[in-house]
Amino acid sequence: MFESFVKTVTAWLIRFGFSPETASKTAGISDFILVLISCIAFYYISKFIINRVLKRIAARTSSNWDDVLIEYKVFQRMAFLVPGILIYQSVSVTLDDFPGLIPAALKLTNLYIIVVFLLIINSFLNAVYAMYEKSEFAMYHPIKGYIQIGKIIVFIVVFLLIISLLFNQSPLYMLTGLGAFSAVLLLIFKDPILGFVGGIQLSANDMVRQGDWISMPKFGADGTVLEISLTTVKVQNFDNTISTLPTYSLVSESFQNYRGMKDSGVRRMKRSISIDMSSVKFCTQEMLDKFRKITILQEYIDRTEAELENYNKENNIDNTIFINGKRQTNIGVFRAYLEEYLAHHPLVDNKSDLLVRQLQPNSSGIPIEIYAFTLETGFIKYEKVQSDIFDHILAIVPQFDLRVFQSPTGEDLKQSNAVYFERSDIPA
Repeated sequence: MFESFVKTVTAWLIRFGFSPETASKTAGISDFILVLISCIAFYYISKFIINRVLKRIAARTSSNWDDVLIEYKVFQRMAFLVPGILIYQSVSVTLDDFPGLIPAALKLTNLYIIVVFLLIINSFLNAVYAMYEKSEFAMYHPIKGYIQIGKIIVFIVVFLLIISLLFNQSPLYMLTGLGAFSAVLLLIFKDPILGFVGGIQLSANDMVRQGDWISMPKFGADGTVLEISLTTVKVQNFDNTISTLPTYSLVSESFQNYRGMKDSGVRRMKRSISIDMSSVKFCTQEMLDKFRKITILQEYIDRTEAELENYNKENNIDNTIFINGKRQTNIGVFRAYLEEYLAHHPLVDNKSDLLVRQLQPNSSGIPIEIYAFTLETGFIKYEKVQSDIFDHILAIVPQFDLRVFQSPTGEDLKQSNAVYFERSDIPA
C-alpha cells in the first residue's frame, strides 16, 4: 500500500515539474505524513468510541468499576496508545528512504509510549483509590500511602526506562549504577520511607482511622482526621483550621485518640465546684425535716437517721451535745443528693462509674467533684448536658445551707464599703 502510494505521489510531483530525484525524496516522506494523519484520525475515532459507546455501556451496568475508570480517564488515555503503536509498526517502512531517521523516530515513539503508559497507570491507581474510598474498609484501613508508594515506584521505573533508552543502555545497567547513589536516595526519600513504615504500623495496629478524633498538642492538632497519606496526616481542628502532622510522628510520639469513647457510647464528665468551708455544719432537726421533703432524699434521710440513732443508742452517746456521736452534715446530705440526682438523670449512664467525692480542701474552699459518664459523646450535646447538670447543682447549693466559694470581685468590695459607711455605730 505504501509503495503504491509513493509511486502515485512521485508521478504526481513529476507532472508538476519536480525532478525525479526530488520527487522521489518528497514522496518518500509523504507516506510517513500519511501515517501521522491516519494516527490522528484513529485517535479521534477511538476517543469517539470511548466517549459515546463505552460511557453508555458503563452507565447501564451495575458495576461501579467501569464508571470510576471512565471518570478518571483511564480509557481516554488508552486512546493515546493508538497513534504510538501505529507509528512504531510503520516507521521502518515509511522512512525506508531515510534510514538515518529510523532510530531517532523509533526512540521518540518508544518515549511517547512509555509516557502514555505512565499516565494510564497513574489514572488507574487514582481510580483504584477512589473506588476503595467508597468501601466500608477505607475507614479502618487507609491505602493512600500505599497508592503513593506505588506511584513513586512507577515513576522511578519509567525514569530508568527513559534514561536507558536515551543513552542506549540496559535498565539493569542503570539499576546497578543506582547502587552507588543509594545513600543519596535514602536521604532524598527519607520522609516517604518513614511515612510508608509509619503507615503500615498505623494500619496494622489500627492506631488511627479517617474520622477519628485525635489530640496532639505538640503539633496544635485537636480534631478529626481527614486524610492519612504517605508523608502527612491531615487533621481538621474544631475551629476549622487544618493541622498537618508527619505520618511517622503518630508512631514515634504520643497522641490521644477518642475513638474508644465514641465506640463505648459514653463520655466522661469530671468537674468540680468549690464549697465555702464556713458554711459546712451539722444538720438540725429542722434541716432534716426540710431535706425529707426532697423526693429523692427521703429514703436516704430516713435510712441514715435510723443507722445513726441505733449507733448512738448502742454506744450510750449523749445527743444533747452536737460533737458527741454521729450526725449528718449538710455537705454530706448534699453529696447524697447529687448521687441520687445523677443516678436518676436520663442522660447519665448508670452502668458506668458514678462518683461524687470531696477533694482536698484548699484556699478556694472544699472541691466537690462530679465523676460520671454521659450518654452524649458529641462535643455540642455533651457540653450542653454537662452545663445543664452544673446549672442545677449551682442553683441547688443554697437549699442545703451551703455557699459556693468565689473570689471577691469589685462589686463585692463596693458593697462591703457601702455597708461599712452606712453603719451608724462607726464614728465618722
